[in-house]
Order: sequence, then structure tokens, then C-alpha cells
Amino acid sequence: MRQRRWIGGVAALVVLAVLVGVVVARKSGQPKDDKPKEATLVFTTQEVVQPQSMALPGKVTFSGPLVAPSTVTVRAKAAGTLVSLRVDEGSRVTVGESLGVIDLAELNARLNEKTAQAEAAKALLAQAQRSHDSNLGLAEQKFISPIALENSRASLESAKAQYNAALAQVETARIQLREAALVAPISGIVSKRHALPGEKVAAEQELLTIVDLRKLEMAGSVGTHEVGQLRPGMPVQLQVEGVDTPIEAHLARIAPAAEVGTRSIGVTVTLDNPKELLRAGQFATASVTLPEGAPRLTVPVTALSSSSGQDYVWTLEQGKLLRRTVTTGRRDATRGLVEITDGLAAGSQVLAARFDNLREGQEARIQNATQAASAASGPAKTL
Repeated sequence: MRQRRWIGGVAALVVLAVLVGVVVARKSGQPKDDKPKEATLVFTTQEVVQPQSMALPGKVTFSGPLVAPSTVTVRAKAAGTLVSLRVDEGSRVTVGESLGVIDLAELNARLNEKTAQAEAAKALLAQAQRSHDSNLGLAEQKFISPIALENSRASLESAKAQYNAALAQVETARIQLREAALVAPISGIVSKRHALPGEKVAAEQELLTIVDLRKLEMAGSVGTHEVGQLRPGMPVQLQVEGVDTPIEAHLARIAPAAEVGTRSIGVTVTLDNPKELLRAGQFATASVTLPEGAPRLTVPVTALSSSSGQDYVWTLEQGKLLRRTVTTGRRDATRGLVEITDGLAAGSQVLAARFDNLREGQEARIQNATQAASAASGPAKTL
């Protein structure tokens, strides 16, 4: 009896071991999925928009400092000692006004030398004329040969040429002396003095800078995608720092080529400043309003992101997030809208704001009205 019980116990243990082994084998044969399933992103109806077709008012803006194109640097035309300067920085001058005195002893000496040479040439000319007149009388009496008479005429012509050359040198010396005088070439304001009285100045050394503020310019740059919408003569609204009201100006010039190493093209705006209230160096922002264009798809500016020079938006398509590269057009800063000219369909579901850590292909959906009401009545949920 004991032997049968022992055998039955052994058999039960064997059966139990077999069952445990089968269960373990089945569990070990099943694939392990240690990676947790990624949660589905849920966006509210306010966070998702559809592109709207509308015509945006075009506007091109650029900025830069004001400059005075009529800026002249007065230079010394000859070497000498700067005896005096009659104007200071900020002084107003008129064209032709004397600005100072340079000791031009060298130029005066050169003028005296050229004048003396001209007098000598004049005396030689008078002598050659008398000699030729005498030879004419001798030739009529057959006392000299025709060849001698021709030589006399040639000497007279040479003396005349030498005298005219001497007179030209005298006039050149007078012009140099006249131009060496320090006079204002334009009317304006002295912006800087580069030398002081008593200094020894060299030829072409800078002495004064004069600025005419009655007409100013602003040089800026626009992108190559915007320059095609601009034309010289277009009105410009100029907002100058320190001035409350915008100033009317005009687009004067557009550069023929883009700046080296950039995708921008230089443009120049001109404005009248008759009362000289504006100053060169003030910073200004220019705004050119373009004619209204054709209706295009628009999305909020906040929906637009950029990477490596490309603009893109996030869309919800068939329950997944997709990143769409788009081409943009005009922008309306007042309403916060931007045109999408390519890369987006009319019925697309576009994320209206920028979100971090989005991944293309990630599951996502829009929260319906029932869920939104439930979420509003319950505690806030962080996704």
C-alpha cells in the first residue's frame, strides 16, 4: 500500500513538472514587447485651422540709416601752411564763401616765374617781327633770296608759338592759385574739421567736410523674392527714429545685381528735408505698399516654421502628423497671416501654432466637441 502511494505521488509530481514546463515554454515562445506604445496626440479645434483663400495687401519693408548724398570734402589743392579756418563744425556756409587761408607762397612764386617767361617770349616775338618786316623790304629790292625770307617767316611763327605757350602756362598757374583758395563748393553745414590753423598741409589733404541736408537718402536691401514687386518712383512711408509721424518719400533706385554672398538687392529711397529737421545717420524703416494681388491660400504666421532655409507647416492627414514644405508669399503683419503659394491643399488641417518635439508619422487627432466640453468641466489634462 505504501509503495502504491509513493508511486502515485511520484507520478503526480512528474505530471505537475510537465505542466509547468509547457506553460514556461509557451511564455518563452511569445515575443516580448518592452517598448511602450506611443500616445496619440490630441489637438483642440482652436489649435487646428484650414487655409483660407483671400487677397492680402502687399507690403515690402526694409531699413537703414539716412545719408546725405550731397557731402563734399574740401581738400588743399597745394602744399602750404594753413594760416586760418573761418568756420567751425556746425557752421552754415554758402557756395563760394571763403573758408580759410593757406599760405601759397610757392604758387605765387610759380605764377611770377611763368609771367616773367611770358614777358621774355613777348620780347623775342617783337624782335622776330621787326626782323621779318625788315627782310620783307630787302626781298622786294632783291637783296635777299626767297629762302632767307622763308626762314625769317618761320622764325616769326616760332616766336609767336613760344609766346602763346608762355601765356598758357601763366593761365595755368593762375588757375592753380585760384583753385587753391579755400572756398565752399556747395551750400550746407560744416560737419567736420580735419585740420587746424598752423598745420603744414600737403596737396589733396582733407581740411573740411560740408553736408547739404536739404535732400537725404536711405539705403536698404530687400530679398530677391521681393525686388520684382518694386519699381522706381513708388511712394514709400518712412518711419525715422525720434520722429512720431511717418514721412513721405519715394523709391529712387534699385541695384542691378544682388550683393555678393547674400540674397539681397540694394534699394535707395530719397526724401526732401527742406527744414533740415532730419540728420544724416538717423535710422529709418521704409514700407512700400503694393497693389492688392489675387486671392491665395493663407494660414496664420504662427503655423509657419523654418529649417535650413525652408518654410514648412504641420498637417493632420489620415490620423497622422505630416510635415509639408511650403512656399510663402505676402505677409499681413496686422492680421498675422501669410500667403502659401505652393505646397498646401485648400482642405488641409494645419496646426495653427508651433509645438515642440513633433515627429512625422506620429498619430494625432482633433478633439471633438463632446470631449472638449468634458475636458472643460473636468480637471486640466496635459498631453
